[in-house]
Amino acid sequence: MCCSGFLKIMMFVFNGAIFLAGVSILGVGVWVKVDSGSLLGFINDVEGAPSGLSQLANLAYLLIGVGAVLLIIGFLGCCGAIRESRCMLLTFFSIVLIIFIIQIAGAVVLFVFEGFAEELLTDLHEEVRKNIQTHYGLDEKLTELWNGTMEEFKCCGFMNYTDFDDSPFLTSSGGHYPSTCCNSTMETCTESEAMALDVEGCFVTLLQLIEENATIVASVALGVAALEIAAMVVSMVLYKDIGNK
Repeated sequence: MCCSGFLKIMMFVFNGAIFLAGVSILGVGVWVKVDSGSLLGFINDVEGAPSGLSQLANLAYLLIGVGAVLLIIGFLGCCGAIRESRCMLLTFFSIVLIIFIIQIAGAVVLFVFEGFAEELLTDLHEEVRKNIQTHYGLDEKLTELWNGTMEEFKCCGFMNYTDFDDSPFLTSSGGHYPSTCCNSTMETCTESEAMALDVEGCFVTLLQLIEENATIVASVALGVAALEIAAMVVSMVLYKDIGNK
């Protein structure tokens, strides 16, 4: 009886942690999805974008899905322990095992992808530059997206201010660059001012964002995986204990 009570407490502890992890991951996924002003939302609109980056733009859906599933299994594990239901405990174990395998695979992919991020974004530069020089200042949606991104991350263009050369915006503004290329400190931003201030391109910001988030997400996934292993062990011990009653 004492052992059974201890196992139930452990199930609550592990599943409570899994439930909270699910809430956190779900929240991050929703935030990434809502944050349409980031460069991740721009990737899908660029023709010829590398497939790896196009898939990265769907990261929000993956996070939302994983978070929702973690919420369900956390709830299921607690209910199985309270009701001493072998069926619920077995279902819990099966679902957690599947999620565990998926998380390990996802963490490996994120760690591997981190090493290729810079190469992929470098290959993307020419397509992005061509897109800016053709549509920035002419396409309202693209212009607003770039303005929002540059304002949020305090960056200029993909690599630097020269990405805006020969763009419709430069022509219509009389040779002036976006204000963010001069740190938004001047009403107009001339080529000489942009060159002197040399504001960092959004490429570096995006690269750092990808690498930092890849490491964080992979680390969280591995941490949750450790909790899941413990929860699976406890659920099976409790499953056997209930069966022996």
